[in-house]
Amino acid sequence: MSITIKDIAKVAGVSYSTVSKALNNSPLVKEVTKRKIIQVAEEMGYEPNLAAKQLVRKKTEVIGLLWPTIERIVLATLVTNISKAFEATPYSMILSVDQPETAIETFKKFQVDGMIVFEESTSSPITQENIPMVAYGVSEKRTSSYPIIDANHEKAMQHAVQYLYELGHRNIAYIGLHETDDVLQLEKVEGYTKAMKQHGLTRHTQIIDAGGLNWFDGYSAVKEIFHQQQQPTAIIGGSYDISGGILRALQEKNLEIPKDISLISYDNIPQMETLEVPMTCIGVPVDLLAEEIVHAIIEQIESKEEKNLVKKLSPILTERESSGPAPKKK
Repeated sequence: MSITIKDIAKVAGVSYSTVSKALNNSPLVKEVTKRKIIQVAEEMGYEPNLAAKQLVRKKTEVIGLLWPTIERIVLATLVTNISKAFEATPYSMILSVDQPETAIETFKKFQVDGMIVFEESTSSPITQENIPMVAYGVSEKRTSSYPIIDANHEKAMQHAVQYLYELGHRNIAYIGLHETDDVLQLEKVEGYTKAMKQHGLTRHTQIIDAGGLNWFDGYSAVKEIFHQQQQPTAIIGGSYDISGGILRALQEKNLEIPKDISLISYDNIPQMETLEVPMTCIGVPVDLLAEEIVHAIIEQIESKEEKNLVKKLSPILTERESSGPAPKKK
């Protein structure tokens, strides 16, 4: 038999309304009374009726996450970190990798308080349906009115090129997804191109389209590098998965990293350190990115003021064993 607030009130010697206020942390109940009621509730094994609580508050404290896939390691890692970030809040998360229309219908059924959208998952703005929303994407390309968390891919590429330039590299290639409508990937290409131009390296610019974002895409793209007349001394990989494939392909060609060729990857996740050659990487650390996304959606839900937030984060370069000075000309 389940314990009710009437049972708690009887044992604690207070009214039903006092128990209800105390369990909802109301300032109208004295602290000493509140502590007594909570102790009695715990001792009696009281479990609140979640549905009733949600009905009173008109909130479910559930947030929907619309994601393109969890097959790629980076996206799976970011989802995991977003879930962990929610653990420190009253909110919980439900994840959908369905098409946007299907996912939104599911979220409506769950009466979510808000939605997080990864802009790679949709080619057009999502109708908000009067639900607070936050997107992870590129602020300059936005056509939506909801707030956006921007990991600043362009600045990340500028940092990567600058770092390699200072190590003496001039022939710097980029391998990533180029022939795409994905604005996140296109911004990386634009950032690389602009950075090469800023350093007077336009004639050394090499962009190899990997055709995808997976390990085998990076592995296959390396073949094109060695068909070029101009051989790079450093490569920037467009993602963790791509860079893992690049690394394996270079090793199979008996190239010593970083003695013969340096490698930097976009994406700043812990797995970079456990690759066969620990990878120098650039990007917003995944735990910080997750915290910013969670903070933004909760602020959207709880703030009474209408916000049109654009928050650009600062990428961080983490130096490891895959990068070094440019090899001396023989």
